[in-house]
Amino acid sequence: MRSETSRNMDQRGKRGPMVGLQDLRGFGFGIPATGIPASSIISAVQQQDYSASVWLRRRDKLEHSQQKCIVVFALVCCFAVLVALIFSAVDIWGEDEDGITEDNCSRDCRVVLVENIPEDLSFPNNTASHLPLSAGLFNLLDQAMRVVEIVSPLWLLNSSEYESSFQPAARQGRLLLSRLLALKAKKVQLKISSGIAESTELKLLTKAGAEVHFVNTTVLTKGHLHSSFWVVDRKHFYIGSGSMDWRSLAIRKELGVLVYNCSCLALDLHRVFNIYWGLQSKEFIPSFWSKRLFALFNKDSPLELNFNNTKAQAYISTSPDAFIPKDRSSDLEAISRVIKDARHFIYISITDYLPLLNTSVYRYWSRIDSFIREALILRRVRVRLLISCRENTHPLTFNFVWSLRSLCMEQANCSLEAKFFNPRVQRDGSLQGINHNRFMVTDRAVYLGNLDWVGNEFTYNAGAGLVINQLEGVEEKNFTLVDHLRAAFERDWFSSYSRTLQANKIPVCNNNQMNKMVPVKASQLDRRPAPMRNNPNDEGQQSETNRLDPVGDTLQQKIRLLEQKQALIKRTAWEDIIGTNSPSSDTSSSREVLHGPL
Repeated sequence: MRSETSRNMDQRGKRGPMVGLQDLRGFGFGIPATGIPASSIISAVQQQDYSASVWLRRRDKLEHSQQKCIVVFALVCCFAVLVALIFSAVDIWGEDEDGITEDNCSRDCRVVLVENIPEDLSFPNNTASHLPLSAGLFNLLDQAMRVVEIVSPLWLLNSSEYESSFQPAARQGRLLLSRLLALKAKKVQLKISSGIAESTELKLLTKAGAEVHFVNTTVLTKGHLHSSFWVVDRKHFYIGSGSMDWRSLAIRKELGVLVYNCSCLALDLHRVFNIYWGLQSKEFIPSFWSKRLFALFNKDSPLELNFNNTKAQAYISTSPDAFIPKDRSSDLEAISRVIKDARHFIYISITDYLPLLNTSVYRYWSRIDSFIREALILRRVRVRLLISCRENTHPLTFNFVWSLRSLCMEQANCSLEAKFFNPRVQRDGSLQGINHNRFMVTDRAVYLGNLDWVGNEFTYNAGAGLVINQLEGVEEKNFTLVDHLRAAFERDWFSSYSRTLQANKIPVCNNNQMNKMVPVKASQLDRRPAPMRNNPNDEGQQSETNRLDPVGDTLQQKIRLLEQKQALIKRTAWEDIIGTNSPSSDTSSSREVLHGPL
């Protein structure tokens, strides 16, 4: 046995260092049971280790690449969603423009001034008269071949039987509604952008095939949609103060323009319509606008065109700033430019003039007020201001107008005149002939807008305007729109319905004392804006030297006090007042305010 054991050991020594099968299996290698040299095994192990490391590196690279792909894909998806959200606020491509471009559009245009003069208002036969507003709108519908686009702050064309019994002209509203309902039979598309969600007229038009988009301006800008214009076939348009309200066609004094065969300018106004159209039921305004909504013309690059064979320049302006895409001039910029370009006169006819911004408190809003002051003092331009005298006229209006007038006291070549246009009181107690005009005419240009000249209007409300400049150097010119609008203003200015704002009288603009003027003691005026006192029934009276300062710290309190005084005047019985409608009878048709100056 001993010899056998030693023989086995010798054989192992001769074979060299060997590893048994059971040892290799202990290391987990799948090696056959035959004897293998250690060097080969080590090489195999190293080779397998290398292969494993390569595989691991490849796997890491593959996983890293997959992660990159996932990240890139996620970023692309996020970007696509972001772009979709941004551009979903408006129609990204805009509306089809029928192949009309800035290069092939028409610049040889015809313009017509349209007005609504209530039947109760009479002017001399030799004064300016223009095409009735209702007739002009009917004519536009006769021109329509493909599409009619309308923006209006109101939709109230159907007057009641009671209203129609007092106002025969109210039938014009019903006739216009029937003409709009008949567009479907002519295969003309009717598209409406409205600031009101509910209206009997809109429901009828929707049933007749019209497309109606509601623009919630209150959510978007905290204001209202006051724009009023039509665009017909991207070729003709109307813009002015009149809206889709039977009163605008019957009992309100309205003014606007019709422009025919003017696709360049109509296309630009069509883009304004597209902004409203794309904002249907939206609750936010996009950070940027589609290029299809950019303005074609503005105050720095107006459209060169012919109006009634006379060279002119024109562009469209809009409000508020939140609704203004690239290259569009705002209404305030347009008004500023027209005032600054005036050389001889500025005539302004508006419903309300109040340079205040009413948020939580009243703040002085100097934009337009400062333009007028600069024209008066620095450039000596003559200014006439015709304001509507109505139930809603703010009592501070008179103070601001007095403030403007005081600039020209004892100033040579400085002239600011102010008048208030009084409506008539009807037998049913309503007011007819309210001056609803919103325009300005100078010796060189015209501005027609949709907004009153009040701070809140331009800051929050949506409106549109048209500026037409008469080029210098035109010697043999036709009777231009500037001339027509000047004639319309002067007709109203010199009529018996306009009353001069006198230094010692305050107009009473309510339906009980229409056409009256309430005198104020001249000794109290001291050639300054009207002083204001508390109601004598209130505890403690304000000093007479505490005069109204629109930009003072106590403006809010003074406004309330003045409104109380105005309300007191409205409630006071004036049975013993005897007056006439003639402007020369101001003194005989007024009396002292019993409790002192206003």
